[in-house]
Amino acid sequence: MTAGGGPRRFGVYLALIMILITLPVIGLMAILDYQQAEQELISGETLLREQTEKSVVQSLSLVDAGLRLFDSTLDHRMEEAFRSVLAEYERGGGDPGAMDLSRVREEIGDEMDIYVINQSGVIEYTTYLPDLGLDFREIPYFYERITEIRQGDSFEADRVVAEPAAGMLRKYAYHPSSDHRYLFELGLVCSSVGADRYDPRYQVLQEDLMQLNPALTGIRIFDGYGRIINVTESEGPVEPAAINPVAVEVFEAKEGRTLTDTVAGTLTRYILVDLSDPGYPSDTSRIVELTYTTAPLDARLAGLRLSHTLIVIGASLLACCIAIPVSRRITRPVREIVDDVNRIARGDLDHRIRISTGTEFVYLSTSIGVMADSLKENIRRLRESEEVSQQYHARLEDQVRERTAELEESNRAAALFLDIMTHDINNANTVSIGYTQLLVDQLEGERQEMARKMLSRLEQSSRIIGSVGTLRRAREAGAALTRVDLDGVIREQAAGHPAVRYEGRPVDVIADDLLPEVLLNLLGNAEKFGGPEVDIAVRIEERGEEVVVSIEDTGPGIPDAMKGNLFLRFQKGKGSLSGEGLGLYICRMLVTRYGGRIWAEDRVEGRPEEGTVIRFTLRKAPEE
Repeated sequence: MTAGGGPRRFGVYLALIMILITLPVIGLMAILDYQQAEQELISGETLLREQTEKSVVQSLSLVDAGLRLFDSTLDHRMEEAFRSVLAEYERGGGDPGAMDLSRVREEIGDEMDIYVINQSGVIEYTTYLPDLGLDFREIPYFYERITEIRQGDSFEADRVVAEPAAGMLRKYAYHPSSDHRYLFELGLVCSSVGADRYDPRYQVLQEDLMQLNPALTGIRIFDGYGRIINVTESEGPVEPAAINPVAVEVFEAKEGRTLTDTVAGTLTRYILVDLSDPGYPSDTSRIVELTYTTAPLDARLAGLRLSHTLIVIGASLLACCIAIPVSRRITRPVREIVDDVNRIARGDLDHRIRISTGTEFVYLSTSIGVMADSLKENIRRLRESEEVSQQYHARLEDQVRERTAELEESNRAAALFLDIMTHDINNANTVSIGYTQLLVDQLEGERQEMARKMLSRLEQSSRIIGSVGTLRRAREAGAALTRVDLDGVIREQAAGHPAVRYEGRPVDVIADDLLPEVLLNLLGNAEKFGGPEVDIAVRIEERGEEVVVSIEDTGPGIPDAMKGNLFLRFQKGKGSLSGEGLGLYICRMLVTRYGGRIWAEDRVEGRPEEGTVIRFTLRKAPEE
């Protein structure tokens, strides 16, 4: 609709449809192209990272292979040096605190440091103070290995490893004390024995990798303890005891880790270079921390998004510019036909439709002309039939008024006859019942039994008339339902039946003054069909917005086949005590009028011969 409330032109809808079809196609193509370009950029960045990490692994493996070339050539010298250490231990009486480690170090050479490791795996004494107090229990695999060496009797050589922080190469070896209480360790500074040519030169490795991958902003190498090794001067001093927990986790788990910092725009990769050798106590494996910046990739992706967004906007504007003139061109024949149809609609039925180009428009123009001719003929016939219809309508109204008057007169006559029946016949029945009761009291034997049967039939006739009166009152009741005291109604009806037990509580329901008829019929049936020994109980149960009333009796019960039709009109039971078939129908009609439902069940489930329970529901009255 337009702002003025009128319908939009077909050309506008056509242009909108063309735009709505074109824009999603343009957007989808742009999205697919962007996703492909984005994937290529990310794949290229990922491939470059993988190549960088492979280069790191290969470089560290080559460095480790170089260290192995001269590793075993130092074993004999270090084994000879242990003789002086063991002799000093014996001189001190097996007390490392009494050993002169400085003197022994001068004796075996200043390029060697001495370490005394106690049974707990802690370096208790050493000539290299930075390692004093180092606890090897924090490295379970290494602690188990040196414990085996301490409990043994032989010399064990270790690998040449790079010392943390300074990057100095050291060759370590171990020998247990004679009493196996301590493990002695020697650390030989390899630079003193011409091992400079085997220096790992991690700084050079870092510079080469930084040139290989422009996104790489930092490289740090850690040992299995999580300590950084061979730092560069540009990084400043580093505390050797500082531990990198992530490096420790990677070393223990034997698998890499990736950390992403979206705020800083960095991606940090921890990779494990496995250089372990089961023949040596030390694990020379390295954990390499590679820090990449995501800024270049993010900038390229942002530029890619911007370019695709501009392309989509430009293509969308172009599509809109094309859709408008195209829609006007397509809808021109339609506009001409609409103008002609409007003239015909204003009453000019002789106006002819202009023939437009296109087969479909020719057919449409011809059809509209035929329709206009047919419309003129129908208007003529309609005017002729309108007069006939008005005459018929006048006659029909007269007939309806006559039939309504006759129906009202019939209803008044029926009401009069019903009043006569319920009043006069009931009076006659009352007199007959009185005289018949006298006969029952005065006669004896067979005549008394016949008089009692006559009395029963007269009472039944009186009940039928009473039921008919109740039905009439229920049919004619037009008053609205109101609040009724259900407890008071039950107590009033139960007072006339000695066999009834009722322990209820006050509750108000929605009903009218005919509600006592429901209780009267149900209690009367229970007492009538239950026999002289019957017990009757009335119970009330509140279920949310409903009240369930149950009338239980210990009578002969109702067969399952009869329960479904029990409340139908004129549905009578079988046997000598069967009623006239109106009482339960009246109950159902009244309960339904009150918005409830009524049904019959066995007092004991599955055993109909042990009595019946009739339940019906009523709507609870709202709180005042």
